[in-house]
Amino acid sequence: MIYVENKNFVIPGQVLADDDYYSGRGTFKEDGKVCSSLMGRVSLRNKKIRVIPFKSKYVPKKGDVVIGKIKDVRFSMWDVDINSPYSGILPASEVFNKDKKELNKVFDVGDVLFLRVVEVDEIKKAKLGLKGRGMGKFRGGIMVDIAPTKVPRLIGKKGSMINMIKDKTNCKIVVGQNGIVWVKGEEDMEQLTKNIIHTIEAEAHTSGLTNKIKNKLYLTIDGELPPEETPEAEEEFVLEKPKLQNFKDELEQEENESSDDSKEKEDKPNLYEVIEEFKRKNKNNKDKSLSYDSGSNDHLIMNKDNNY
Repeated sequence: MIYVENKNFVIPGQVLADDDYYSGRGTFKEDGKVCSSLMGRVSLRNKKIRVIPFKSKYVPKKGDVVIGKIKDVRFSMWDVDINSPYSGILPASEVFNKDKKELNKVFDVGDVLFLRVVEVDEIKKAKLGLKGRGMGKFRGGIMVDIAPTKVPRLIGKKGSMINMIKDKTNCKIVVGQNGIVWVKGEEDMEQLTKNIIHTIEAEAHTSGLTNKIKNKLYLTIDGELPPEETPEAEEEFVLEKPKLQNFKDELEQEENESSDDSKEKEDKPNLYEVIEEFKRKNKNNKDKSLSYDSGSNDHLIMNKDNNY
């Protein structure tokens, strides 16, 4: 039996379900009951129950793309704040080959970078790198932070939400999986985008959010709601059955004809060679009555009135 519904608000220690349900992230089992271990919203999928926290810190994972700020420059690495209780480091070897430069002339304290998590050790320290499309230092723009758990809602299904915001505001937007978002555009559009992002974070659990954000963008930018999208009337048509040719029969016929031609050519004697052989064996024979015309479809020609 379950005592809560999907997207319900719950608090630590609250009983969520009986033993029929599986305990997922943000929950624990006690005396056959599934309980919440934090404050957040319920997420149900089949028989698995999870609790998604309202606010959480980013836990680095190999392959993630993150946005970080340089907080210290050391001899052979940069310390990077990646919005996490775990530290991030960018080794000089990930930036330089053999020719090392002074690190602070490349990236200095306060610089904001787009990075990839290369490795994560046993204490969750993240080794960062810059290999990948678009990786490097940001110039200008503003930073917006949201709960890392709300990043998927900001991006939307197949990028639908974030692309809608980009198209309408003409802002460049890069979303880090650690909950840091970089926005660059006209100043008023940057602020509008920041407000929109925080609205999505606050209402990520609500239904119809995409349409709500769309309406807000159009009202703010155009002063009116977007035109209603009406599906185009579909034209009726009859799908005719294609007329198929019997290619199998045709191919078999071609193969048979080709085979017959080849056989005929193989069986047909080379008359020129026959005549030449005949002449070679009869060098002293004066009879010139027999010759061969290569231009007459391989015919023997009688030179005299011989009954040959």
